[in-house]
Amino acid sequence: MTSAIPVVSIVGRSSSGKTTLLEKLIRELKRRGYRIAVVKHHYHAGFEFDVPGKDSYRFAQAGADHVIIAAPDKVAQVRRCEHEPTLAEVVADVRDVDIILTEGYKRADAPKIEISRRERSSELLCTADELVAIVSDQYFDMDVPQFDLEDVAGLVDLIETRFLRGVELQAD
Repeated sequence: MTSAIPVVSIVGRSSSGKTTLLEKLIRELKRRGYRIAVVKHHYHAGFEFDVPGKDSYRFAQAGADHVIIAAPDKVAQVRRCEHEPTLAEVVADVRDVDIILTEGYKRADAPKIEISRRERSSELLCTADELVAIVSDQYFDMDVPQFDLEDVAGLVDLIETRFLRGVELQAD
């Protein structure tokens, strides 16, 4: 694997199906043997990741800059930020994965797959030069690969070709 882990952002309007598409992509990529990280861009400050009243929540409320919760099967970290971190800053410490998928980050300098539904809009958020693919129930007159909403295997084939050549797959 090369030192730079590819990052691909799934973008689209509100309620267009970004989360559902990501779930399907994750399942298909895992089925094919890839290791995946996902970053969800939250547009509002002050989200709560922890449970009020629990020790880790109390540590954060007391002012800890980093709170790390470690269990036998997972680790979670919440850290305070002075400014909204860029996507590059967010993924800088990600290791041991083959690809990083994001939900959101439509303004970030990362290749994008835009999901669009006819019922939500007839226009895309991104320009052709920002996109590696469009997933939609309508056709757009753009020189960008386009996939039906249910063609997850075809979309993963494209992701493999564009971003995952040469990756050693994990053994089952």
